[in-house]
Amino acid sequence: MDINEILKAYAAGERSFIRLNLQEAELTNADLRGADFSNADLRQTRLGKANFNQACLREANMSEAILWGIDLSEADLYCAILREADLTGAKLVRTYLDKANLIKTSLCGANLNGAKLSGSLLIQADLRPSSNQRTDLGYAVLTGADLSYADLRAACMHHTNLDGAKLCRADLSRSIQWGNLATDLSGASLQRADLSYADLNGAILRKANLQGADLTRAILTNVDFQGAIMPDGTVHD
Repeated sequence: MDINEILKAYAAGERSFIRLNLQEAELTNADLRGADFSNADLRQTRLGKANFNQACLREANMSEAILWGIDLSEADLYCAILREADLTGAKLVRTYLDKANLIKTSLCGANLNGAKLSGSLLIQADLRPSSNQRTDLGYAVLTGADLSYADLRAACMHHTNLDGAKLCRADLSRSIQWGNLATDLSGASLQRADLSYADLNGAILRKANLQGADLTRAILTNVDFQGAIMPDGTVHD
């Protein structure tokens, strides 16, 4: 099926487009809410501003796709491959991204509030603010996720679940570039998280739970630990 056939079929009520090869296709601004693109080949597609709300993209390959401003809220992207994709400003509210591959993906200014990313790979992912909005990971679930070397400067991560996550050498420092915004991890759970060599300069960790976390060689200058549970189980006053 080509793009026009897909849009015509969708308009006629068809919702199943599994295993389609749409590599390098352009569906900018398309409305495909609730469609099923499981196992589809969407590599290098251009889906900017498209509406995939509540769509199913399980195990779809979206590597190097241009997805800026896409609406994937409440969509199912279990085990999806989004390696080096551009999700700048994307809406990923309550999106299911467990075990997804987001290595070197741009998530600048994306809204991931309440998203589920357990076991996902976000190695070298870019989660800084975009030109007009802050990356929101509030209440997201990233248990066991790999965020090694990720750029999380100025991200909003309040009450995020990062239990067992790998944040080795991640940058969680205050960002002068973005109005001196601090990375906000207030109320976050970082139990048994690997924060070795991470840069937490100026970060907010008020009432965060760091019990059992590895802070080996982490940069902790000017960190706000008020009320936080420290790695040894003591509460910081």
